[in-house]
Amino acid sequence: MTSFKLKWFHKWAEKEDLTDNALQKAIQEMEQGLIDADLGGHVYKKRVGIKGRGKSGGVRTLIAFQLEERAFFMYGFAKNKRDNIEDNELKALKVLAKKLLNYTDKELSNAIEAGEIIEVL
Repeated sequence: MTSFKLKWFHKWAEKEDLTDNALQKAIQEMEQGLIDADLGGHVYKKRVGIKGRGKSGGVRTLIAFQLEERAFFMYGFAKNKRDNIEDNELKALKVLAKKLLNYTDKELSNAIEAGEIIEVL
């Protein structure tokens, strides 16, 4: 499975010291069925640990995820800064997830070249 992060998420993850390694581990757990919350529309919430803080003190990520296909880290927040997302935000994330998961290879390649999407390495 190939994983990606949106440009905004990438900048936020750097500030939070959230590594690609931790993101890959989160996707591997999801592939094994370890999902924190299925929010519908291929949008999932997954806790991700950060060095020295673990999962309980880590961050929450919202991911567009389709098993054996692709995953896109779309949004994230620290647990101590926010409890959850609003209904209107979830609606927008579901629309975005549908768009991202239906990208053709060409559309995905163009988004990567434009710097809007970054592959998780």
